[in-house]
Amino acid sequence: MKALIVDTSSEKPVMKLDDHPKPTPKPNELLVKIEATALNRADLLQKRGNYPVPEGASEILGLEMSGRVEKTGEEVIDFEEGDLLFGLLSGGGYAEYCVIPEDHAIPMPDSLSFEEAAGISETFLTAYQGLFWIGEIMENETVLIHAGASGVGSSAIQLAKNIFNARVIVTAGSSEKLDLCRELGADLAINYKTEDFAAVIEEEMGPSTVDVILDFVGASYWEQNIRVLAMDGRLVLLGLLGGAKADSLNLGDILRKRLTIRGSTLRNRSDEYKALLTEEFFDAAFDLIESKQIKPVIDSVFDWKNVEKAHQRMKNNENAGKIILNGM
Repeated sequence: MKALIVDTSSEKPVMKLDDHPKPTPKPNELLVKIEATALNRADLLQKRGNYPVPEGASEILGLEMSGRVEKTGEEVIDFEEGDLLFGLLSGGGYAEYCVIPEDHAIPMPDSLSFEEAAGISETFLTAYQGLFWIGEIMENETVLIHAGASGVGSSAIQLAKNIFNARVIVTAGSSEKLDLCRELGADLAINYKTEDFAAVIEEEMGPSTVDVILDFVGASYWEQNIRVLAMDGRLVLLGLLGGAKADSLNLGDILRKRLTIRGSTLRNRSDEYKALLTEEFFDAAFDLIESKQIKPVIDSVFDWKNVEKAHQRMKNNENAGKIILNGM
Protein backbone atom coordinates (compact mmCIF):
# COMPACT_ATOMS: atom_id res chain seq x y z
CA MET A 1 0.00 0.00 0.00
CA LYS A 2 0.96 3.67 -0.17
CA ALA A 3 1.58 5.58 3.03
CA LEU A 4 2.97 8.93 4.11
CA ILE A 5 6.28 8.28 5.89
CA VAL A 6 8.39 10.77 7.85
CA ASP A 7 11.57 11.37 5.86
CA THR A 8 14.40 12.39 8.20
CA SER A 9 17.18 12.27 5.62
CA SER A 10 17.47 16.09 5.64
CA GLU A 11 17.76 18.57 8.48
CA LYS A 12 14.02 19.28 8.38
CA PRO A 13 11.73 16.21 8.56
CA VAL A 14 9.16 16.06 5.74
CA MET A 15 6.41 13.68 4.70
CA LYS A 16 7.13 11.33 1.80
CA LEU A 17 4.65 9.13 -0.07
CA ASP A 18 6.16 5.66 -0.21
CA ASP A 19 5.37 1.95 -0.31
CA HIS A 20 4.65 0.25 3.00
CA PRO A 21 3.41 -3.24 3.95
CA LYS A 22 -0.37 -3.49 4.20
CA PRO A 23 -1.37 -4.41 7.77
CA THR A 24 -3.01 -7.74 8.54
CA PRO A 25 -6.01 -7.73 10.91
CA LYS A 26 -5.90 -9.79 14.10
CA PRO A 27 -8.96 -11.94 14.93
CA ASN A 28 -10.73 -9.02 16.68
CA GLU A 29 -9.69 -6.36 14.13
CA LEU A 30 -10.96 -4.81 10.92
CA LEU A 31 -8.85 -4.02 7.88
CA VAL A 32 -10.11 -0.65 6.66
CA LYS A 33 -9.65 1.10 3.32
CA ILE A 34 -9.13 4.67 4.52
CA GLU A 35 -11.09 7.41 2.77
CA ALA A 36 -10.08 10.35 4.98
CA THR A 37 -7.99 11.13 8.04
CA ALA A 38 -7.53 14.21 10.20
CA LEU A 39 -4.57 16.12 11.57
CA ASN A 40 -3.78 16.36 15.27
CA ARG A 41 -0.99 18.26 17.01
CA ALA A 42 0.51 14.94 18.06
CA ASP A 43 1.25 14.37 14.35
CA LEU A 44 3.51 17.42 14.27
CA LEU A 45 5.25 16.40 17.49
CA GLN A 46 5.85 12.85 16.28
CA LYS A 47 7.10 14.16 12.94
CA ARG A 48 9.79 16.15 14.81
CA GLY A 49 10.69 13.17 16.98
CA ASN A 50 9.09 14.64 20.11
CA TYR A 51 6.24 12.17 20.60
CA PRO A 52 7.23 8.55 21.28
CA VAL A 53 5.11 5.95 19.50
CA PRO A 54 3.31 3.72 22.04
CA GLU A 55 4.46 0.11 22.14
CA GLY A 56 2.74 -1.93 19.45
CA ALA A 57 1.35 1.07 17.57
CA SER A 58 1.99 1.85 13.92
CA GLU A 59 4.82 4.32 13.33
CA ILE A 60 2.74 5.90 10.55
CA LEU A 61 1.15 9.18 11.63
CA GLY A 62 -2.61 9.56 11.94
CA LEU A 63 -4.79 9.03 15.02
CA GLU A 64 -8.23 8.83 13.43
CA MET A 65 -9.87 7.95 10.14
CA SER A 66 -13.03 7.12 8.23
CA GLY A 67 -13.36 4.43 5.60
CA ARG A 68 -14.91 1.12 4.60
CA VAL A 69 -14.27 -2.39 5.88
CA GLU A 70 -12.03 -4.33 3.50
CA LYS A 71 -11.68 -7.48 5.60
CA THR A 72 -12.77 -8.73 9.03
CA GLY A 73 -10.94 -10.89 11.55
CA GLU A 74 -12.57 -14.22 12.35
CA GLU A 75 -13.79 -13.03 15.79
CA VAL A 76 -15.48 -9.85 14.49
CA ILE A 77 -19.24 -9.84 15.11
CA ASP A 78 -20.76 -6.44 14.35
CA PHE A 79 -19.06 -5.38 11.10
CA GLU A 80 -19.03 -6.86 7.59
CA GLU A 81 -17.02 -6.17 4.46
CA GLY A 82 -18.18 -2.93 2.86
CA ASP A 83 -19.50 -1.33 6.07
CA LEU A 84 -18.65 2.34 6.54
CA LEU A 85 -17.08 3.39 9.82
CA PHE A 86 -14.88 5.86 11.64
CA GLY A 87 -12.71 5.48 14.69
CA LEU A 88 -9.74 6.24 16.90
CA LEU A 89 -6.30 4.87 16.01
CA SER A 90 -3.05 4.59 17.95
CA GLY A 91 -1.34 5.35 14.62
CA GLY A 92 -1.59 4.49 10.93
CA GLY A 93 -4.11 7.00 9.57
CA TYR A 94 -1.79 8.51 6.93
CA ALA A 95 -2.10 5.45 4.69
CA GLU A 96 -4.34 3.68 2.23
CA TYR A 97 -5.19 0.96 4.78
CA CYS A 98 -5.18 0.53 8.55
CA VAL A 99 -6.37 -1.95 11.14
CA ILE A 100 -8.63 -1.09 14.06
CA PRO A 101 -10.06 -3.23 16.90
CA GLU A 102 -13.75 -3.82 16.33
CA ASP A 103 -14.67 -2.22 19.65
CA HIS A 104 -12.85 1.00 18.69
CA ALA A 105 -14.88 1.42 15.50
CA ILE A 106 -18.13 3.41 15.20
CA PRO A 107 -20.66 2.85 12.39
CA MET A 108 -20.76 5.84 10.06
CA PRO A 109 -24.26 7.32 9.66
CA ASP A 110 -25.53 8.19 6.18
CA SER A 111 -25.80 11.84 7.22
CA LEU A 112 -22.00 12.24 7.38
CA SER A 113 -19.40 12.54 4.64
CA PHE A 114 -16.10 10.68 4.98
CA GLU A 115 -14.41 14.03 5.67
CA GLU A 116 -16.82 14.86 8.49
CA ALA A 117 -16.58 11.40 10.01
CA ALA A 118 -12.78 11.48 9.93
CA GLY A 119 -12.80 14.58 12.13
CA ILE A 120 -14.84 13.14 15.00
CA SER A 121 -12.96 10.45 16.91
CA GLU A 122 -9.83 12.03 18.40
CA THR A 123 -11.39 15.39 19.22
CA PHE A 124 -14.78 14.27 20.51
CA LEU A 125 -13.40 11.33 22.50
CA THR A 126 -10.70 13.56 24.02
CA ALA A 127 -13.31 16.19 24.87
CA TYR A 128 -15.72 13.60 26.28
CA GLN A 129 -12.98 12.04 28.38
CA GLY A 130 -11.84 15.43 29.66
CA LEU A 131 -15.28 16.79 30.50
CA PHE A 132 -17.07 13.74 31.83
CA TRP A 133 -14.60 11.07 32.90
CA ILE A 134 -11.89 13.35 34.29
CA GLY A 135 -13.59 16.71 34.82
CA GLU A 136 -16.75 15.04 36.18
CA ILE A 137 -18.89 17.89 34.88
CA MET A 138 -22.45 18.02 36.21
CA GLU A 139 -25.68 19.54 34.98
CA ASN A 140 -25.66 23.36 34.70
CA GLU A 141 -22.04 23.78 35.83
CA THR A 142 -19.66 26.34 34.33
CA VAL A 143 -16.80 25.15 32.12
CA LEU A 144 -13.87 27.14 30.72
CA ILE A 145 -12.49 25.72 27.47
CA HIS A 146 -9.18 27.11 26.29
CA ALA A 147 -8.42 26.98 22.54
CA GLY A 148 -12.16 26.95 21.96
CA ALA A 149 -11.85 26.96 18.15
CA SER A 150 -9.51 23.97 18.06
CA GLY A 151 -10.80 20.53 17.17
CA VAL A 152 -11.06 19.40 20.79
CA GLY A 153 -12.27 22.81 21.94
CA SER A 154 -15.08 23.01 19.41
CA SER A 155 -16.10 19.45 20.27
CA ALA A 156 -16.09 20.22 24.00
CA ILE A 157 -18.33 23.26 23.55
CA GLN A 158 -20.96 21.16 21.81
CA LEU A 159 -20.83 18.26 24.26
CA ALA A 160 -21.00 20.52 27.30
CA LYS A 161 -24.01 22.44 25.93
CA ASN A 162 -25.97 19.57 24.41
CA ILE A 163 -25.50 16.89 27.07
CA PHE A 164 -25.10 18.82 30.33
CA ASN A 165 -26.55 22.26 29.55
CA ALA A 166 -23.34 23.80 30.91
CA ARG A 167 -22.49 27.48 30.94
CA VAL A 168 -19.54 27.64 28.54
CA ILE A 169 -16.67 30.12 28.53
CA VAL A 170 -13.98 29.92 25.85
CA THR A 171 -10.73 31.60 24.92
CA ALA A 172 -9.50 31.99 21.35
CA GLY A 173 -7.12 34.27 19.46
CA SER A 174 -9.14 35.99 16.73
CA SER A 175 -12.58 37.49 16.16
CA GLU A 176 -13.34 34.79 13.58
CA LYS A 177 -12.52 32.03 16.05
CA LEU A 178 -14.57 33.72 18.78
CA ASP A 179 -17.55 33.99 16.42
CA LEU A 180 -17.25 30.28 15.64
CA CYS A 181 -17.29 29.44 19.35
CA ARG A 182 -20.41 31.54 19.86
CA GLU A 183 -22.12 29.79 16.96
CA LEU A 184 -21.38 26.46 18.64
CA GLY A 185 -22.97 27.63 21.88
CA ALA A 186 -20.34 29.47 23.94
CA ASP A 187 -21.91 31.89 26.41
CA LEU A 188 -18.77 34.01 26.87
CA ALA A 189 -15.92 34.20 24.35
CA ILE A 190 -12.65 35.95 25.29
CA ASN A 191 -9.75 36.97 23.05
CA TYR A 192 -6.72 35.85 25.03
CA LYS A 193 -4.43 38.02 22.90
CA THR A 194 -6.11 41.29 23.88
CA GLU A 195 -7.78 40.52 27.21
CA ASP A 196 -6.95 38.97 30.57
CA PHE A 197 -9.38 36.06 30.56
CA ALA A 198 -9.47 35.81 34.35
CA ALA A 199 -10.36 39.49 34.72
CA VAL A 200 -13.12 39.21 32.11
CA ILE A 201 -14.61 36.14 33.79
CA GLU A 202 -14.58 37.86 37.18
CA GLU A 203 -16.23 40.96 35.71
CA GLU A 204 -18.90 39.03 33.81
CA MET A 205 -19.61 36.14 36.19
CA GLY A 206 -17.97 36.93 39.51
CA PRO A 207 -14.87 35.58 41.29
CA SER A 208 -14.13 31.87 41.52
CA THR A 209 -17.07 30.74 39.39
CA VAL A 210 -15.60 28.10 37.05
CA ASP A 211 -16.25 24.45 37.92
CA VAL A 212 -14.22 22.72 35.20
CA ILE A 213 -11.34 23.92 32.99
CA LEU A 214 -10.08 22.12 29.89
CA ASP A 215 -6.59 23.49 29.33
CA PHE A 216 -4.20 22.82 26.45
CA VAL A 217 -1.83 25.67 27.36
CA GLY A 218 -0.30 24.82 30.72
CA ALA A 219 2.24 26.98 32.52
CA SER A 220 1.38 30.41 31.10
CA TYR A 221 -2.27 30.02 32.19
CA TRP A 222 -1.61 28.38 35.56
CA GLU A 223 -2.14 31.38 37.84
CA GLN A 224 -5.25 32.62 36.03
CA ASN A 225 -6.76 29.14 35.94
CA ILE A 226 -6.37 28.65 39.69
CA ARG A 227 -7.75 32.15 40.26
CA VAL A 228 -11.06 31.57 38.44
CA LEU A 229 -11.74 28.02 39.68
CA ALA A 230 -14.62 27.65 42.11
CA MET A 231 -14.62 25.68 45.34
CA ASP A 232 -14.12 21.99 44.44
CA GLY A 233 -13.16 23.05 40.92
CA ARG A 234 -11.41 20.67 38.52
CA LEU A 235 -8.53 21.57 36.20
CA VAL A 236 -7.99 19.07 33.37
CA LEU A 237 -4.62 19.50 31.67
CA LEU A 238 -4.57 18.17 28.10
CA GLY A 239 -1.58 19.99 26.61
CA LEU A 240 1.44 22.18 27.31
CA LEU A 241 1.45 24.68 24.45
CA GLY A 242 2.35 27.45 26.91
CA GLY A 243 5.11 25.59 28.71
CA ALA A 244 5.51 22.90 31.36
CA LYS A 245 6.97 24.87 34.29
CA ALA A 246 4.86 27.50 36.04
CA ASP A 247 6.70 30.46 37.54
CA SER A 248 4.48 30.53 40.61
CA LEU A 249 2.82 27.65 42.39
CA ASN A 250 0.79 28.49 45.48
CA LEU A 251 -0.31 25.23 47.04
CA GLY A 252 -2.42 27.20 49.50
CA ASP A 253 -4.93 28.10 46.77
CA ILE A 254 -5.27 24.44 45.81
CA LEU A 255 -5.85 23.41 49.41
CA ARG A 256 -8.17 26.30 50.28
CA LYS A 257 -10.45 25.72 47.29
CA ARG A 258 -10.23 21.90 47.48
CA LEU A 259 -9.16 21.80 43.84
CA THR A 260 -8.54 18.70 41.75
CA ILE A 261 -5.83 18.90 39.08
CA ARG A 262 -5.41 16.04 36.63
CA GLY A 263 -3.47 15.55 33.42
CA SER A 264 -4.39 13.15 30.67
CA THR A 265 -3.43 11.86 27.26
CA LEU A 266 -5.46 9.43 25.17
CA ARG A 267 -3.08 7.80 22.70
CA ASN A 268 -1.17 5.76 25.29
CA ARG A 269 -4.29 4.51 27.08
CA SER A 270 -5.01 0.79 26.97
CA ASP A 271 -7.19 -0.78 24.29
CA GLU A 272 -9.70 -1.64 27.01
CA TYR A 273 -9.90 1.99 28.13
CA LYS A 274 -10.40 3.22 24.57
CA ALA A 275 -13.06 0.58 23.90
CA LEU A 276 -15.04 1.59 27.00
CA LEU A 277 -14.67 5.29 26.15
CA THR A 278 -15.83 4.66 22.58
CA GLU A 279 -18.85 2.66 23.81
CA GLU A 280 -19.91 5.31 26.31
CA PHE A 281 -19.43 8.13 23.81
CA PHE A 282 -21.47 6.19 21.24
CA ASP A 283 -24.34 5.73 23.71
CA ALA A 284 -24.29 9.38 24.80
CA ALA A 285 -23.72 11.17 21.51
CA PHE A 286 -24.41 9.01 18.45
CA ASP A 287 -27.99 10.23 18.01
CA LEU A 288 -26.77 13.82 18.29
CA ILE A 289 -24.10 13.14 15.65
CA GLU A 290 -26.51 11.36 13.31
CA SER A 291 -28.95 14.29 13.51
CA LYS A 292 -26.08 16.77 13.24
CA GLN A 293 -27.04 18.48 16.50
CA ILE A 294 -23.34 18.14 17.19
CA LYS A 295 -20.79 17.94 14.39
CA PRO A 296 -17.10 18.27 13.73
CA VAL A 297 -15.97 21.72 12.66
CA ILE A 298 -14.06 21.27 9.41
CA ASP A 299 -11.50 23.99 8.79
CA SER A 300 -10.09 22.73 5.48
CA VAL A 301 -9.60 19.63 3.34
CA PHE A 302 -6.29 18.79 1.63
CA ASP A 303 -5.39 16.01 -0.77
CA TRP A 304 -2.99 13.81 1.19
CA LYS A 305 -0.26 14.57 -1.35
CA ASN A 306 -0.40 18.15 -0.03
CA VAL A 307 0.14 17.08 3.56
CA GLU A 308 3.03 19.54 4.08
CA LYS A 309 0.69 22.48 3.37
CA ALA A 310 -1.80 21.03 5.82
CA HIS A 311 0.90 20.61 8.48
CA GLN A 312 2.06 24.18 7.95
CA ARG A 313 -1.48 25.49 8.43
CA MET A 314 -1.74 23.72 11.78
CA LYS A 315 1.78 24.72 12.80
CA ASN A 316 0.92 28.38 12.13
CA ASN A 317 -2.25 28.03 14.23
CA GLU A 318 -4.33 29.22 11.28
CA ASN A 319 -7.04 26.59 11.54
CA ALA A 320 -10.40 26.85 13.29
CA GLY A 321 -11.52 23.24 13.59
CA LYS A 322 -10.23 20.10 11.95
CA ILE A 323 -7.85 19.84 9.00
CA ILE A 324 -8.72 16.80 6.88
CA LEU A 325 -6.66 14.74 4.44
CA ASN A 326 -8.37 12.71 1.70
CA GLY A 327 -7.56 11.21 -1.69
CA MET A 328 -5.91 8.06 -0.35
